[in-house]
Amino acid sequence: MQLSNAEEQLMQFLWKQKRAFMKDLIEAYPDPKPAQTTVATLLKRMQDKGFVDYKQMGRSREYFPLVKKSDYFGKQVKGMIQNFFNNDAAQFASFFTESTDLSKEELQKLRNLIDQQIKSK
Repeated sequence: MQLSNAEEQLMQFLWKQKRAFMKDLIEAYPDPKPAQTTVATLLKRMQDKGFVDYKQMGRSREYFPLVKKSDYFGKQVKGMIQNFFNNDAAQFASFFTESTDLSKEELQKLRNLIDQQIKSK
């Protein structure tokens, strides 16, 4: 399941804070801050999708993520490779390295990471 852009932005705040009350999440937004009802609606949708849950603390709710950031983005990248690059990781890598204007040092770091993955398989 996928998050909308607004849900993903809110999820980023929650991943960063790990556990947060509504006021903490609203405070994380840049100005102009969204209405509390907007954030509550997003959190309810995200809960229905299985991304967040909460613990009742008196009259307040402490929200926490149910999905790890790395798991979510891993699935997003896999989906992007599948949908936009015909499930060809080499096409994706070619596009990524050509379109991002990486420095020689950054490309070398990528090569080292790939070499490490090759050795571990």
